[in-house]
Amino acid sequence: MTHIDTVGPGLGAVEVHGMTRSSFILKGALATGAVYGASAIAPFVSDAVAASSDADILNFALTLEYLESDFYQSKGKSVGLTGQAKALAVSFGDEEAQHVAALTKAITQLGGTPVKKPTFVFPVSNQASFLKLAYELENVGVGAYNGAGPSLTSKALLAAAGSIVQVEARHAASIAVLTGMSITPNGAFDKPLTMKQVLAKAGPLIKR
Repeated sequence: MTHIDTVGPGLGAVEVHGMTRSSFILKGALATGAVYGASAIAPFVSDAVAASSDADILNFALTLEYLESDFYQSKGKSVGLTGQAKALAVSFGDEEAQHVAALTKAITQLGGTPVKKPTFVFPVSNQASFLKLAYELENVGVGAYNGAGPSLTSKALLAAAGSIVQVEARHAASIAVLTGMSITPNGAFDKPLTMKQVLAKAGPLIKR
């Protein structure tokens, strides 16, 4: 993956469990490479995305929102955050939970079945490592929405996805300001992140 360089080793240590083979391929590309190997799966990811329904695409987004909401609401409480970091984690966790609820409802209304929430293990032990991983996760989320959004056939769902990705970008920017990291890691124009690119960069870094 060349478009987002902010995905560091911290993200690679996130463990994801409880997903089926089809869920990995279509909705959980972050974990697929770790289980099956990037070289074995990469050639099929683009075709899988092209054949996905709106519900499949939303389920991919739902998996990412599960990850983020769990990160802020669960891990954020256990690492001893203070000050602005604590305030941001509480606010972001609530917003990510709202994204989960909205996506779950939309998938159900489309006649789909919302993917079950996986179990996540986040390799952070203090405020600094928490914020570093938060920055990585938010930027991955932005790229994933930018990449998957255009494949949605419903204009209403595309608009909804656009409203979510804007919030994800503001999360990333807020963390960047707090930590001194780049607010616009991709320069003046943000770039989409395809499932294949996520797989190539993040998949091999995630523990099975």
